[in-house]
Amino acid sequence: MGTALEAPTWPAITHGEAEAILARFPSAGRLAALHWHSPRPFSAGALVETERGTFFLKRHHQSLRTPEGLDEEHGFMAHLRAGGVPVPEVVPAEGGGGAVTRGDWTYEVHARSPGRDIYRDRLSWTPFLSHRHAFEAGVALARLHRASEGYAAPDRAAHPLVASFTVLPSRDPLAAAADYVAARPALAGFLEDKPWRQELARLFAALGTGLPERLAGHPRLWTHNDWHPSNLLWSEDGAVRTVFDFGLAARTSAHHDLATAIERTAIPWLDLAEGRGDGPADAAAALALLAGYRTVLPLTRSDVETVVRLLPLVHIEFALSEVDYFAGILRDGAQAMLAWQGYLVDHADWFLSPPGRDFLNQLESGDAA
Repeated sequence: MGTALEAPTWPAITHGEAEAILARFPSAGRLAALHWHSPRPFSAGALVETERGTFFLKRHHQSLRTPEGLDEEHGFMAHLRAGGVPVPEVVPAEGGGGAVTRGDWTYEVHARSPGRDIYRDRLSWTPFLSHRHAFEAGVALARLHRASEGYAAPDRAAHPLVASFTVLPSRDPLAAAADYVAARPALAGFLEDKPWRQELARLFAALGTGLPERLAGHPRLWTHNDWHPSNLLWSEDGAVRTVFDFGLAARTSAHHDLATAIERTAIPWLDLAEGRGDGPADAAAALALLAGYRTVLPLTRSDVETVVRLLPLVHIEFALSEVDYFAGILRDGAQAMLAWQGYLVDHADWFLSPPGRDFLNQLESGDAA
């Protein structure tokens, strides 16, 4: 939630734990060594070495992901792999399926994927290292969207920390947000003594006018919803070699996914949160991402305008999900407040500032001054 690394929420995977779990994924082989522990905050992960190669072992608390929840992600990944998108291979567990449980935990194993993990030691929402990377990320995102067409799985169940797209397309987004909050008791309890309805009404009035009408008729699509460079592996020439981390994948829309990709890669949120800089954002990187996307799928002027209109509010539902996670599962009021104020409200408000408006204008005009 900032530029400093936080202590992990979930304990690291131990050697004995990994050994016991890998025994339930027979094709992975016997554990030889643990090489690396992921610093990501919402789960625990480790690279494990066996006599059959290197695998990524990931552990979730069952309050976050059950095997059924992971089946939703794995089904989408399998569809993308069949369509030629380079995503990790899910290792089958004993008895079928791609996950097992042990105590309070759910585990999955992925085969190691090709590519360089250039961004592994960088914070999740730091920008692309180059506009070439932004361009190639746009190419890869369009290929994912093209492969996703025809995937007819229903919406995901209501899991914590999963993207969704119910509020902004609604003719009454405030009522849709109220429904979202009411369905999550911990979130509702946290917001009970806060003027959250007034705050959201202000943001929708300032940034969302006409958005439901603009979104009407755009097809829904299963999408990644967490498109930033540390979720990609790279080739030597700067192209995307593998796409991973489908934990936020859900049925949203191509416009939603594009707006999310720009929101998470072109604006220095972590620096802004700590008072560094006056809000400079890399419009050239965002335009490079859109240019790469266009080499695979068309983007009309109306499409770009829709992405630009979505951009200031595209994080709303996932931010509410984070508030729910911190308030309900972790019972951490300070982090819940940071997710509400620092993430949901302050990110939207930045787009009302002169740097934010200038950034949106540059995207819409196609000119990164």
